Amino acid sequence: MPRVTTYTLRKGSPAKTRTDVVVIGAVRSPGGDVAVAPGGEDVAAAYGRRFKPLLSSMAFRGDVGETLRVPSPDGVRAGQLLLVGLGAADAVDAHVVRRAAGTAARSLGNAASVALALPADDASLVAAAAEGFTSGLYSFTTYKSGGEPSSVSEVLLLSPLARDEDVLAALERARTVAEHVDHARDWVNTPPNDLYPESFAQRVVDLIGARKGKGPKVEVEVLGPDELAELGCGGILGVGQGSHRPPRLVRLTWAPPGATHHVALVGKGITYDSGGLTIKSGAGMATMKNDMGGAAAVIAATLAIGALGLPVAVTAYAPMAENMPGGGAMRPGDVLTMRDGQTVEVTNTDAEGRLVMADALALAVEQSPDVLLDVATLTGGCVVALGEKVAGLMGDDATTAALAEAAGRSGEKLWRLPIPEESRKAVVDTEIADVLQANWVRWGGTLYAAAFLERFTGEVAWAHLDIAGPAWNGGGASGHVPTGATGYAVTTLVEYAAGLVPAEPSTD
Repeated sequence: MPRVTTYTLRKGSPAKTRTDVVVIGAVRSPGGDVAVAPGGEDVAAAYGRRFKPLLSSMAFRGDVGETLRVPSPDGVRAGQLLLVGLGAADAVDAHVVRRAAGTAARSLGNAASVALALPADDASLVAAAAEGFTSGLYSFTTYKSGGEPSSVSEVLLLSPLARDEDVLAALERARTVAEHVDHARDWVNTPPNDLYPESFAQRVVDLIGARKGKGPKVEVEVLGPDELAELGCGGILGVGQGSHRPPRLVRLTWAPPGATHHVALVGKGITYDSGGLTIKSGAGMATMKNDMGGAAAVIAATLAIGALGLPVAVTAYAPMAENMPGGGAMRPGDVLTMRDGQTVEVTNTDAEGRLVMADALALAVEQSPDVLLDVATLTGGCVVALGEKVAGLMGDDATTAALAEAAGRSGEKLWRLPIPEESRKAVVDTEIADVLQANWVRWGGTLYAAAFLERFTGEVAWAHLDIAGPAWNGGGASGHVPTGATGYAVTTLVEYAAGLVPAEPSTD
């Protein structure tokens, strides 16, 4: 049974707070000197003149991500002090605090209680500390014998604004979003023999069913092969026909009273991608359980939006299939008919994601949403272009700009890429169908894939996130981002929806 961690916002001195570990930040001045960051002054004062020599003797520079754990001096009621580097003093913001809190969470040893005395003099910093610490505590131990979750059971967030209602609300919102990011991570980390279309859909149904509370809730509908055939979803069925585990489509609906915006979300849910008959190499399959990261993100984001009660209507579509080279697998040369009637010539069965997305996008368009956002681990070319930490963003000017602003608030990195006319023309360069699935040109494959998806978005405002890089962290944990599944895009989607909510009129 996972340990439950409680979070309490408190106003008080970190030096006088009884806890196992107290966490404070350290910053560098323009001259290179290391000093305590706002929030930790009382702890540094307890060391007196010994504080700076202590840091110097430990070669602690206050760099971002750097930590130093030492026994607490007399006058500090915590058993130990953990210093976390925040970098340059004039560059400390919510993103830096979020990362520092995550670093701190992984550096606590077996502490059961911790006080965070990081910069927290506004709501955004308090939220960042809570989100970062929660994310930093994340671990996936389901399949480890004797695997134990974090030992931390109590977190005190120290802030001079602890009684401010806006700050309390920011804390609760951050905790809610972080909880849903962890759901996405759990789904992506689950091995593909346990997470396949049917079981993935059932986990979503079970999670929604387990929620209690009054008021509107997120509704869920699961469509199986028969329903998909009736709908004419040839892309989802075509990709799934090589596996003995048939595909599913999960549709979530959040329809709060008084909503003035309707957002449609679509997420790629390939629970395992062998490449099909265009089979991948063994090394290329190693992490292909993460190919449903887009579906995990849009599902988790929709549930978070519902849990927060945001007055924005959301319809989410998660097409789920397993891409396998079975005897019934689709072949290069097949022609599939999508939900909207367009025919697609298949040339590369390892470019399957765009096929399931096409059906889901077409279904979303039928609901006439105000905006359509899709998230997919779509192309290796995006990783080549932008690396493993940055997502590719494509779509119309207004929608991509708004999504980029949301990512700026969430701290997730993305970069806009174009959809050139050459890619749009290449997508229809087929003599036997309406659309060509893939053209085997090495260059600009990410742009080609986006142009393909664009064919199924109608006249709806649209943006596409290619998260093939940042959905999975194959290296060591960094800041608040763990190894393995990252839950990328959940916070950005929630921020986007929150940005649609009209600001309350000032009472001044």
